[in-house]
Amino acid sequence: MRLGFFTMPVHPQGRTYSQTLKEDREAFILADRLGYTEGYCGEHLTDAVENIPNSMMFIATLLDATKQMKVGTAVANLPHSHPVVVASNAAMLDNLFEGRFILGVGAGVLRSDAEALGMLDADRQAMFVESIDQILAIWAGQAPYDIKGKFWNISTLKTNWPEVGVGDIVKPYQKPHPFIVGTASDPGSKGVFELGKRGWGPVSSNLLHVNCLAHHWTSYAKGAAETGRTADREIWRVARSIFVCEDSKVAKSYGGDDPNSPYRFYMRQLLMKLGKFKRLASFKAQPDMPDEQVTLDYVLDNIVIRGTVNEVVDRILAMRETIGDFGTLLYCGKDWTDVALGRKSMELMAEKVMPAVNAAIGQSAARRVG
Repeated sequence: MRLGFFTMPVHPQGRTYSQTLKEDREAFILADRLGYTEGYCGEHLTDAVENIPNSMMFIATLLDATKQMKVGTAVANLPHSHPVVVASNAAMLDNLFEGRFILGVGAGVLRSDAEALGMLDADRQAMFVESIDQILAIWAGQAPYDIKGKFWNISTLKTNWPEVGVGDIVKPYQKPHPFIVGTASDPGSKGVFELGKRGWGPVSSNLLHVNCLAHHWTSYAKGAAETGRTADREIWRVARSIFVCEDSKVAKSYGGDDPNSPYRFYMRQLLMKLGKFKRLASFKAQPDMPDEQVTLDYVLDNIVIRGTVNEVVDRILAMRETIGDFGTLLYCGKDWTDVALGRKSMELMAEKVMPAVNAAIGQSAARRVG
């Protein structure tokens, strides 16, 4: 099992914006140094708490600061930009990172973003599908372009001038294109089925109860089979909110029990947002669980993995026992309310937890073979 990193990010209101940006960069740089294999950044245009508006721009700042980890968007909200802008910017990033770029894509779930862009009532899912199809067509095609759609038409027919290079659009470093992933936060997500049909990577959200996760892989595998693909569990990324500490009491406190815990703040924010629109299914251990039972303390106990090294190892192995094999565990970044504790948790995760997890997986495999 590989270890990756993901941040939405979520920071308390009132913090200095430039400082939270520095902190988010430092978390990625630390993850790279510790051997995390990949790192993803989310984006929102109109959220003072989740306050990175352009994940590609943020990732670009990591070019000379990271050495080995792949970096990706999770996700670039495709309806918010013209497909030519996304295709060219992503291709440039892929070339800058010489193939260390992963394109995570989505339709944009924050309604205030849609309202600000004048598309509150637009069919953003249909826009998303058209956008990604056009992006792929741009990368696969050559000038002059003539790509027609319902929402966007792309053409350089009138202005194409091959002798001086006018009319063409830059292509990615990776061929035929960067690896593409999509994030699913709904237990019954239809999106993972579509990801399977296309052979792209599914990322199961850290907001999902472990009991909801297995359905994602079942749906993904069905989608893959529909297009004659063999689904490999190595492609599956599972995100989790994790806090590791050498002191069990501190782990429980900083990991959620303390009123000032960044994990408590994070989950309170998401619980309020999802609760407003009656979308609490992801948190529930069983589908028929009443909404009123999905309290903040319930979420912290059931969704957040917090404890000592051994306690966290046991929770991860128990999750794997429930959902089966998966390729990458994505450690979800939180505000560094206590910088030392935030950094130490990431270090323990890489240096203690994952070696123990993989040793246990190896022993289990050996017993099966024997």
